[in-house]
Amino acid sequence: MGQRYTFNQLWIILIAAAISINFAYTFPSYSAQKTDSTYFKRTRSNAKIAYLKNLSNNGLVPGLKTMPLLKPLVYATVKPTTPREDDKLLSNVQTYPNVITDQLNLRYTVSRNANVTIKIVDVLGNTVLTFSQRVEPGEQKFTQSMTNRLTSGFYFLRVMAGTESVIKRITIL
Repeated sequence: MGQRYTFNQLWIILIAAAISINFAYTFPSYSAQKTDSTYFKRTRSNAKIAYLKNLSNNGLVPGLKTMPLLKPLVYATVKPTTPREDDKLLSNVQTYPNVITDQLNLRYTVSRNANVTIKIVDVLGNTVLTFSQRVEPGEQKFTQSMTNRLTSGFYFLRVMAGTESVIKRITIL
């Protein structure tokens, strides 16, 4: 008998709470501010007028106004700059002749003072020769004799200036 009384009392309390919440939303004494989130502020208007205003607001829950639409984010008016050819430190890397018999000729352009490292790497990734020099801005030429320094085969020529690098394939006979 005690459990039945407790069970019935629980249902009565639950129904009374639901009715009071429904009544509170039907005749609100609070209305929403016009901000992004729903905060309540006390109004001194008639409850029936507020109820009719909320019905015309097409809100999901009567008594609560819907949130206003958010304004789109305003982006900065500064246009991003696209990298230009002048921004590159190393450009126009050319090797000639491509089949090297006795001498390596290299031509490249540097836009500002830089340390330039030239590496010759074999197919397995092992560094065979390394040359390093400090150069002034402008077109640069590098010449190196290759007689009896490397065996015949394919190699990669890596030219590095600052953080930029260019890799060219060369053939040595």
